[in-house]
Amino acid sequence: MADRTYRWLLLALAGLGLAADLGTKYGVFRWLYRDGQFADKSGTGNESVVVPGYFKLVAQFDAEAPAGDCACRSWSAPVMPRVNHGALFGIGGSKKGTANGAFAAVSVAAALAILVWGMRRTTARERGLMAALGLILGGTVGNMYDRLVFGGVRDFLHFCIERSDGTIAFDWPVFNVADCCLVVGAGLLLFQAMFVTPPADEPKPDNQPAVS
Repeated sequence: MADRTYRWLLLALAGLGLAADLGTKYGVFRWLYRDGQFADKSGTGNESVVVPGYFKLVAQFDAEAPAGDCACRSWSAPVMPRVNHGALFGIGGSKKGTANGAFAAVSVAAALAILVWGMRRTTARERGLMAALGLILGGTVGNMYDRLVFGGVRDFLHFCIERSDGTIAFDWPVFNVADCCLVVGAGLLLFQAMFVTPPADEPKPDNQPAVS
């Protein structure tokens, strides 16, 4: 009997995560560009409140930086979006080009490592592990695409708690769907490592002829 494999789960979740990430980024930034009529507090973009006082979608742009003729940069808006040059939740973002290049290289290495790990026979037999790796791969490639195309990551999901007087009680760094995939995948990976016992190797059939 052939070994059961969940490589399809890794590839499916990676593909779904990547599609959801890029689709929401392009869609939200295109929707909130609004012909360059920026009305947010900074005057550089727009926002749409989803849950008043708690959650909103935000998109900021650099009106002085044309997106150029490349459709992958200009489809959402004719100007470049404001991007996060750092890692998850803005870590290292102050270094801009240096940070973006370094994290792009790390993303490429991580994606290759996940593919190599996921193709191993023993790894492919663990459904939870392959699901975790698939989510991490999808998130990694989604943000890597942004780093290569836009020079940084497009973030638009913003959780913050606003008091009745308009002041902010809690402000979570702006993030995106790829970050969600990375966090959920890392959580599943940690759970798998701590609580799930890997399946034992199936004994190989004895092909030696019996001695009469």
